[in-house]
Amino acid sequence: MKLNASLLSALAAAVKAARAAGQVMHANWHKPKHVNSSEAHDIKLELDVRCQALIEKSLSRAFPQIPVLGEEGITGDVTAEYRWVIDPIDGTVNYAFGIPHAAVSIALQQGGKSVVGVIYDPFADELWTTFRGQPTRLNGRVVRVSGTSQVKDAMIAFGFSKSQDNLVKCLPHLNRLSRRARKIRIMGSAAIELAYVASGRLDAYVERRINLWDVAAGSLLVENAGGEFHTVPAPGKFRYAMCADNGQLRQKLQIVSLLK
Repeated sequence: MKLNASLLSALAAAVKAARAAGQVMHANWHKPKHVNSSEAHDIKLELDVRCQALIEKSLSRAFPQIPVLGEEGITGDVTAEYRWVIDPIDGTVNYAFGIPHAAVSIALQQGGKSVVGVIYDPFADELWTTFRGQPTRLNGRVVRVSGTSQVKDAMIAFGFSKSQDNLVKCLPHLNRLSRRARKIRIMGSAAIELAYVASGRLDAYVERRINLWDVAAGSLLVENAGGEFHTVPAPGKFRYAMCADNGQLRQKLQIVSLLK
């Protein structure tokens, strides 16, 4: 694949696929949802599988040789130089409960690093796009991270799974930051939270356990908007602890122990 013309083609393919999946999400918004599996703190919908299949089909028309690593399954050899990383509906629980806060996330990675990122929120009709070496755009307009430099002025998104270990590690930090920051938000969609950091709507976003498909696109959006995306490997395949911020807050958040 030759850059940058090929990255533009990949971006166009990802945008087309994201919009198609977003249209399906929107069309099924008020329809009954078929639940494939339900756990204590998570839900998997039939629509997740359907949207990933739609995205894969769309991407394969333009790039049939590139494998797919997705939340709903893997196609091809994802250890290849290039791979698509997909979350067809990031924020499934929100979506299942009728909360219009969910998005499609598509990234193209080269050597394990994202070089194209697309996040589409079909409910607000907001499309974030970027590729390597280029600015982040929201519906075609360049966006940047915020200039907030003090925790007391910051809007911070915070997320955590509900395992006993995670609660023990996260709740003290949540309690501390909720008193120090302007506001804490737990929003239920990592992709949108990262897009909001890239757009300056949020100043930082912290999550102790997150999957690659949740952050592959959003991490590039943040970095290309002037921010920082910091990760630490976590137990499990394609799992991380992460902090995304505007480049001025991570050290001041005092979360080193949280990301272990």
